[in-house]
Amino acid sequence: MGAEVGERDTRSGTAGANLALATAAFALTFWAWNLVGPLSRTYTQELDLSPSQTSLLVAFPVLVGSLGRIPVGSLTDRYGGRLMFTVICFVSIVPTFLVGVSSGSYAMLLVWGFFLGIAGTSFAVGIPFVNAWYRAGRRGFATGVFGAGMGGTALSSFLTPLLVEKTGVLTTHLLMCAALAAMGAVMWVFSRNSPAWRPRTEPALPGMREALRLKATWQASLLYAVAFGGFVAFSTYLPTLLTMAYDYAQTDAGVRTAGFAVAAVVARPVGGILSDRLGPVRVCLASFLGTCVFAVVLALHPPAEFPAGAAFVLIALSLGLGTGAVFALVAKLVDPSRVGTVTGLVGAAGGLGGYFPPLLMGVVYQATGAYTLGFVLLAAVSLAVALYTSRAFRGVSA
Repeated sequence: MGAEVGERDTRSGTAGANLALATAAFALTFWAWNLVGPLSRTYTQELDLSPSQTSLLVAFPVLVGSLGRIPVGSLTDRYGGRLMFTVICFVSIVPTFLVGVSSGSYAMLLVWGFFLGIAGTSFAVGIPFVNAWYRAGRRGFATGVFGAGMGGTALSSFLTPLLVEKTGVLTTHLLMCAALAAMGAVMWVFSRNSPAWRPRTEPALPGMREALRLKATWQASLLYAVAFGGFVAFSTYLPTLLTMAYDYAQTDAGVRTAGFAVAAVVARPVGGILSDRLGPVRVCLASFLGTCVFAVVLALHPPAEFPAGAAFVLIALSLGLGTGAVFALVAKLVDPSRVGTVTGLVGAAGGLGGYFPPLLMGVVYQATGAYTLGFVLLAAVSLAVALYTSRAFRGVSA
């Protein structure tokens, strides 16, 4: 009966409205999650940071945003996406404000930047929330469209430096606090859990252990660590990379990082739609092979704009396709009642995949004065995961 109601609501447009609300909430919380990265040059200059210290500052919010997805995914299975979206929006106000008042202290920026990662856990809420609104053959589309909310990083890269330039760091963070409060209220008043959704009443830990026993959880985690981890790493560290390797001004680097993020955002729903039509395995293969090729181009440190700019856009498109395809694969391999928990674990792996590369890039640049080795490692990892994907999912139907 629940499934019938869900399909009827899908046709009537209720599913589309909730998908739109979830995507908007995801975009805003991802903007909040990425408030530190676009201002890396400001913090570096004002606090006299080394490349390694800047990398750590930029990467720190990713840690909680990654690991926090595990409990948040389980809580979403139990309490539903409507409540969890509301809670995350309101809780994220606290670290957003405290990062804004801590700009003069590296230690405090690290502490509150760490907790800013709470905003990044919203991904583990949205996937099961929108998944429950759509039948199996449309879930690639639904999760792909929802995933476009990662465009919040593009908004942050483009608008945060401009807002800081015009209004100051504190006012920019206060505006974000107000936006998070408004979004939390909107999600509570207007969003609804799917009639097909049923809360899991079992204790969370056994559910996590159950999910960890699934081979699909570990397989999808590996793929997502490269696809989404690559996106997160570029989105958070690209402003730093462009200012250091190509000597762009902070606002110019922000505009180019926004372009990178937009390309990945556009590609994500395309990856989901193509997964519904061609199969998620084929789309994942195209994603990882494309990432490998364009990482090799960037390892050669080509001139800015072209071909470097084109290579960054193409690698963004490749990673975006992969992020859309992985959760279409999860929807195909995992029972709907476990999607929230599995999403939390896979999402954590994706976030952690984005945590370590900025740290590595900072160390590589400090040691060698170039980013070549970092891009070579990205190419090698992408190729290895492509080969694994071709073997591990050989029997998965389109």
